[in-house]
Amino acid sequence: MKAFAQLFQALDATTGQSAKLAALVAYLRVAPPADAAWATYFLAGGKPRQMVPTKRLKALAQEAAELPEWLFEESYQAVGDLAETLALLLPPPVQPVDLPLAAWMAQLLPLRALAPEEADARLRTQWDMLAPEQRFVYFKLITGNFRVGVSRLQVTQALATVSALDPKRIAHRLMGYTQIGRQPRADDYEALVAPVEEAADGDAGAAVDAGMAGQPYPFFLAHPFSQPVAEMPALLGAPGDWMVEWKWDGIRAQIVRRAGAVWVWSRGEELVTDRFPELAEAAMAALPDGTVVDGEILVWLPDEPQPRPFADLQKRLGRKTLGPKLLRELPVVQVTYDLLEHAGQDLRQQPQEARRALLEATLQPDPAAIAPAAQPGLRLSTLLQGADWPDLARQREAARGMGTEGFMLKHRQAHYGVGRTKDVGVWWKWKIDPMSVDAVLIYAQRGHGRRASLYSDYTFAVWNGPQDDPERQLVPFAKAYSGLTDVEIGQVDAIIRKTTRESFGPVRSVDATMVFELGFEGIGRSPRHKSGIAVRFPRMLRWRQDKTVAEADTLQTLVALLPGQDTAA
Repeated sequence: MKAFAQLFQALDATTGQSAKLAALVAYLRVAPPADAAWATYFLAGGKPRQMVPTKRLKALAQEAAELPEWLFEESYQAVGDLAETLALLLPPPVQPVDLPLAAWMAQLLPLRALAPEEADARLRTQWDMLAPEQRFVYFKLITGNFRVGVSRLQVTQALATVSALDPKRIAHRLMGYTQIGRQPRADDYEALVAPVEEAADGDAGAAVDAGMAGQPYPFFLAHPFSQPVAEMPALLGAPGDWMVEWKWDGIRAQIVRRAGAVWVWSRGEELVTDRFPELAEAAMAALPDGTVVDGEILVWLPDEPQPRPFADLQKRLGRKTLGPKLLRELPVVQVTYDLLEHAGQDLRQQPQEARRALLEATLQPDPAAIAPAAQPGLRLSTLLQGADWPDLARQREAARGMGTEGFMLKHRQAHYGVGRTKDVGVWWKWKIDPMSVDAVLIYAQRGHGRRASLYSDYTFAVWNGPQDDPERQLVPFAKAYSGLTDVEIGQVDAIIRKTTRESFGPVRSVDATMVFELGFEGIGRSPRHKSGIAVRFPRMLRWRQDKTVAEADTLQTLVALLPGQDTAA
């Protein structure tokens, strides 16, 4: 744990990319494989489940530090991070012991299943074995909040340096490594950095390494395009150079068909095959062995012209079991738009239009079809045509009515990259403007990291009646923390401190004095929210200092934005 804690400190102490890479490489070169396996898991984004309830952890620390609850809470609010607060407040260790990271993980993972009394006793013993700087990392791990300023790309580069392998191959091997619930072992890490074995024909660049039958490829991500239509010819050239598709609002997924089996992977590297059994069945029937396709999972009923909102897809994700009724009422399809592997060969370096032609041949679509066929399973994405960019812009205006977010623009010569590659200009997401309303800030909470001392996370509300209704009230409907500058956050923080009504732990209710324009990508009904409305990806577009609270929007405004233009409140 000592070496891993020192690595954490080194990464946290610098913003220099070369310094971070050097620290990662230095650690990985000497770490035992079992420790390197866990370190790679955490640094690449793996998140273990919370092992001890926060409330009990606070109570044990208060008791050990002999502090009253109010003083502990004040300390926590001042520091802004629970793990750091615990590491600072606990008495010095009785007998510090330096155990390897893997040995510590073997002790920590069982905590979740222990009876409270036994877990409490083990916690006291464990933190008495750790120096303060190691305690900080220890508490980050058991609370499930481990984060450090290093990107997955940097971890990939470090592994590539240590192994002397192509970073793209490392990125491929890393896919699925950080899935929830995984417990990496020494041999997992050794497989990550193992030399490439040449195939019988001497080809060391085969599509799939040994032991990676179910592995997806790293997802390729698009850059946002927001330039005026008038500038598009100069920036992008002719529309004929591009493949234009709808940008669907679902779950990005790769379906892997290899070795007589099917795996469905989400973009978050979660194996979701059991969540979408009809896709696995369709892939088994429609895709030849040695095929990987990329696309968007949507709830789409056979007799409907467009998919259901994302909220319907969430209903399937939130269920532990999928009964026949749910599968019948909310069937899913994958709108498939890319072919990454064919006959066991990696196609990612082939041009976009070549991959598309092979995808069409693989899925055998109806050449006369204008829209995806109304049947469950795999649907080929529709390509749109336009005489020029203004023509396509006019077509894009129908996006919201189609249940999409706008267009995807893919250059016909584009390769399939890794992540959001620096080679911009090959995939663009040309989204429609977000929906927006003017809302009132009513609750605030302190942020994290460099914003731990500022109130930067806000809850917003709209009125549940028109201005002439004397009984109307503000109803909360969204939380947002992004969109403001540091200067604006400082100004809002000062107002929050002056207008606080009550405090509920880390949350403050404030006088309704500030109006913000909130933007969001999607909206749907939700019985879990007091307003009956839920929005997707809310963020602050601007601080409406020109508007009074009374002029903020109403719940009826939100209802009017619902798919289908519902008018019932």
